[in-house]
Amino acid sequence: MTEAPRRAHPSPATTPSGVAARRRTALDETHRALGATMTDFAGWDMPLRYSSEREEHLAVRTRAGLFDLSHMGELTVTGPQAGALLDHALVGNLGALKVGRARYTMICAADGGILDDLIVYRLGETEFMVVANASNAQVVLDALLDRQAGFDAAVRDDRDAYALLAVQGPESPGILKKLTDADLDGLKYYAGLPGTVAGVEALIARTGYTGEDGFELFVRPADAAALWTALTEAGRDVGLVPCGLSCRDTLRLEAGMPLYGHELTTALTPFDAGLGRVVKFDKEGDFVGRAALAAAAERAEQAPPRKLVGLVAEGRRVPRAGYPVVAADGTVIGEVTSGAPSPTLGKPIAMAYVDAAHAAPGTEGVRVDIRGTHEPYEVIALPFYKRQK
Repeated sequence: MTEAPRRAHPSPATTPSGVAARRRTALDETHRALGATMTDFAGWDMPLRYSSEREEHLAVRTRAGLFDLSHMGELTVTGPQAGALLDHALVGNLGALKVGRARYTMICAADGGILDDLIVYRLGETEFMVVANASNAQVVLDALLDRQAGFDAAVRDDRDAYALLAVQGPESPGILKKLTDADLDGLKYYAGLPGTVAGVEALIARTGYTGEDGFELFVRPADAAALWTALTEAGRDVGLVPCGLSCRDTLRLEAGMPLYGHELTTALTPFDAGLGRVVKFDKEGDFVGRAALAAAAERAEQAPPRKLVGLVAEGRRVPRAGYPVVAADGTVIGEVTSGAPSPTLGKPIAMAYVDAAHAAPGTEGVRVDIRGTHEPYEVIALPFYKRQK
C-alpha cells in the first residue's frame, strides 16, 4: 500500500487582532485593479461583482463572462487502486470513468448525509482529480484520507497547485479558439484534456455552473494573471466581461443547480435532494453509506420526501433561504433554499423543498411567507432556464 502524507492545508495568517485573514487567489491584484467589490467566501477574499450583478449575469447568458474560481479545492488521487478507492469513498462509479472524462458525484457520511458534491476528472489510468467546494475541501480531504486504508492509492492536497479560471457563455468557444489549438470541437460536456492556452499549460475542461456552454481552465497560480489578460483581450470584441460570485449564484439558480449549504446538506441524502441517480448501487464492492442510502432509496419510493421545485413570483418581493413555503390555509408545506431576482425571467425566483402533495407544476395556492406576508408563487419544474443548443 502507498502511504499518503497528511498534507494539511496551510492555516491562514492572522491579523493583529487575532482574526484569521482571508486567503487571496493569484488574481487578487487583478480584481482590485478592475475595481471589484470583494467579499469573504469560505475564508477567501473573492470578487462579488465588478459592475452590476444584472449586467454580468446577462453577459454570460448572451455573450461571455470570465470568472476566478481559484477558491475551489483540488485533490489528487493516484495509484493502481485510485479508482477503487474513489468507488469506496464516493457514491458514484468512478472506476468506470474513461480517461479524459469527468463526472458529477457526491461524498456521503456513513448515515447517508451529503458531505459535499464533487466533480471528478480522470486524468490518467491511475490518476484522478477531485474538485470540492471551497467550504468543504478540508472535510473531503480528511474523509478521503480516512477512507484510503487498504487501498494502493495516495491522496494529495493540491489546492495550492492550481488556479482556476472559467469562461462561460455562448461566445466562450470562439474566445478560447483564438488562444489554443486544442480540439475544442471534439471536447464533450463533462470532459477535459491537457493543452496550451495563450502559451500557458492547462487542463481544459468543458464544465461549468452557469447553465451555459463554457470551459474551466486549471493552471499554475503563477500563470493565472497572464491567462486572465489573454482571455480578456481575446473576448473584448464579443463583449466578454469579468464576473463575480454574485452573478454566478443567480446563473446557477436559474439553471436549477444545487448549492451546498442550501439545496445540499449533511441533513439530506442524495435521494432527499432528488439526486438519487448519482448513487450507483451496481458498482463493485461496498462503499461508505451504502446501507443508509439503500434505506433512503426505499423510503423515497414508498413515501416521497419533500421535493425540490422551482417557484416564480407573481409579485416583486424576493424570497430568501429559510423563508417558509405555505399552502392557501397558511399551513407550512416547505422551505425556500435559494432565492433571488432572475435577470433572465425578470421576476423573483426560488428553489424550495415542498411536500410532495404540493410539488406538481401548476399547484395552486402556494405562497412564500415573506416577513409575515404570504406572497403568491407559481410552482414549476426545474430548471427555470435551459439554453438553446
